[in-house]
Amino acid sequence: MRIGKIKSIFRYPVKSTGGESVDEVELTLGGIPGDRGWAIRDEVRGEIVGGKSFPRLMEFSSRLREVSPGDKGQEADLIFPDGTFTSTLDPEISRKISEVLEHEVTLWPLLPAEELDHYRRGEATHSDMETELRAVFGREGEEPLPDLSVFPPEIFQFASPPGTYFDVSPLLILTSSSLATLQKRVPTARFDVRRFRPNFLIDAGGDADPFPELAWCGQKLRIGKAEIEILLECPRCVMTTHGFQDLPKDPGVMRALVKEAKGNLGVYAKPLVSGQVQVGDEIEIFGP
Repeated sequence: MRIGKIKSIFRYPVKSTGGESVDEVELTLGGIPGDRGWAIRDEVRGEIVGGKSFPRLMEFSSRLREVSPGDKGQEADLIFPDGTFTSTLDPEISRKISEVLEHEVTLWPLLPAEELDHYRRGEATHSDMETELRAVFGREGEEPLPDLSVFPPEIFQFASPPGTYFDVSPLLILTSSSLATLQKRVPTARFDVRRFRPNFLIDAGGDADPFPELAWCGQKLRIGKAEIEILLECPRCVMTTHGFQDLPKDPGVMRALVKEAKGNLGVYAKPLVSGQVQVGDEIEIFGP
């Protein structure tokens, strides 16, 4: 059954920075080559971090210099908030990022999954776990926290699944219908796709469901020559409220997400079959 088509494809060479839009990718079992191939490590806490800890990271952006089939340590340009840029291989890059963030950090390529200490979580910012989670997910008062029991247990021990810099899985899928639904229901906020950082933005056509992708959980999709499995809903964090580029800081984005979509938007997925995916490719559901 056809459910829509690929509207946009995005990759983010440096985790938590703005990414780049591309017309086609050769999807692998590890995801989109070059996506989240680099990440920032907080050398004070000893942990891989992102925009949740350092909102200014979202004022940076990144782009691959050359795409190769692998995904580990491909050279990219890191573009600073002032518009200057440098290679991720620049020996001075960690110092330069630290100066902007006013905090000691280092930039790392992906390391082997066996390097567990590199991926291990540091100490929590707050001693109380509920306070910590409310800060991470931007939840207020009596707003419910996400159900974290549905996630792989490794994410509680590691900042990302070892061998990757993904939060949970290699792909994040979002429909333009979901963005339009939220924009219509809460016109005072800006539900710009850049806030939500999908890999594939899908045009679900005439689907009447206000959030079509949520119905795909547990299903398999064929996109171009690739196949993926939709795993679970994506609970949104405080990063969606940060201001960057022309987008203002807006906690109202999270208030709207909690009220209208239980705090979730988009779905996590993993590739099952490698293959080329292009903007405009039709998408089919072909079974659980």
